[in-house]
Amino acid sequence: FFMPVRRLERELGAPANRSCDDLATIIFSSGSEGEPKGIMLTHFNIISNVDAGIQVFPHRKWDTLVGILPFFHSFGYTATLWAVLTQKLSAVYHPNPLEAKQIGDLIHQYKGKILFSTSTFLQNFIRRCSAKQLSSLETIVTGAEKLAPRVRDAFKEKFGVEPLEGYGTTECAPIVSLNIPDFRAPGFYQKGTKRGSIGHPIPGVSVRIVDPDTREVLQNGYAGILMVKGPNVMKGYLNQPEKTQSVLQDGWYETGDIATIDEDGFITITDRLARFSKIAGEMVSHTVVEEALQKLTGNPDRKLAVAGVPDATKGERLIVIHTLGDEEFDELMGKLDDTGLPNLWVPKQKAFYKIDEIPVLGTGKMDLKAVKNLARQLDIGE
Repeated sequence: FFMPVRRLERELGAPANRSCDDLATIIFSSGSEGEPKGIMLTHFNIISNVDAGIQVFPHRKWDTLVGILPFFHSFGYTATLWAVLTQKLSAVYHPNPLEAKQIGDLIHQYKGKILFSTSTFLQNFIRRCSAKQLSSLETIVTGAEKLAPRVRDAFKEKFGVEPLEGYGTTECAPIVSLNIPDFRAPGFYQKGTKRGSIGHPIPGVSVRIVDPDTREVLQNGYAGILMVKGPNVMKGYLNQPEKTQSVLQDGWYETGDIATIDEDGFITITDRLARFSKIAGEMVSHTVVEEALQKLTGNPDRKLAVAGVPDATKGERLIVIHTLGDEEFDELMGKLDDTGLPNLWVPKQKAFYKIDEIPVLGTGKMDLKAVKNLARQLDIGE
């Protein structure tokens, strides 16, 4: 407050030629699909992402944000650390996002209004918290993984607040798009939320869908690879210039996610490109199969995961690892014909393998690399 900024910078040893494009941090990707990569983010990447998100994010001055996401995760780093430090928000933090009851007590004690979480972590609140503990919450935003419809509905039914789904990637600092509450005014209505979508791009961020093979830009309604361009796109990967060059083209970042954009501009993620199996020439989404099977269990908790393994005749086939009890498993097997999926997409009964727990990363995302390795270890072939 009382010392000139330039003098303060000199006293603290800051370089003379500072730039907003200087490196601010290196955040490592979760490694859910492979080896983690060091993602170099600049000061401008982070502050532009905060400024853009806060323009559309519903909040009031000094609302209390409940921080439970780890700072080594880009969503937690930007949305729960720097958003609080640079905007007029209050915050209360808890270091372990799995301790739902303790977090619920903090929310109740400090009248928390805003919660950033993941679909996986929300399941813990549904199981372990009372409606009274979370009664002060007004806005819940999920990211890092797809918001399961069963979790969204169960959370709204118990706590009276519907979680909003956003989307981001560490390479984009991380926020790309967000669902927001619908806006109504005399003579004006703007739809801000569409269930199942990841919302609209935040201000200053552009998106487009391209063909995975030709890189041709596709029209709305067609599925392809989601590309992102904006001030939030990373500087590059640490010590990996070739990898950086492969995902950055003319300022556009290739996310590796398959998505569509509808006529209203809402983006819907179908799946990661790496989470498709090509079976008899047809692209089969692991996530779609997981959701269909999970729905048949009637349980909001994640009970199974799907992975692809090589197949000599069809190219690939699906393997399901699960934590179902014997009765639950028998019941699921009796309902396999009710998935609503094409026959080619439905795993055979002998493709199901029981394990102790579904592998999950510290960020709450499913550990896809571990799931894939488990599937290959357990698979005994046809």
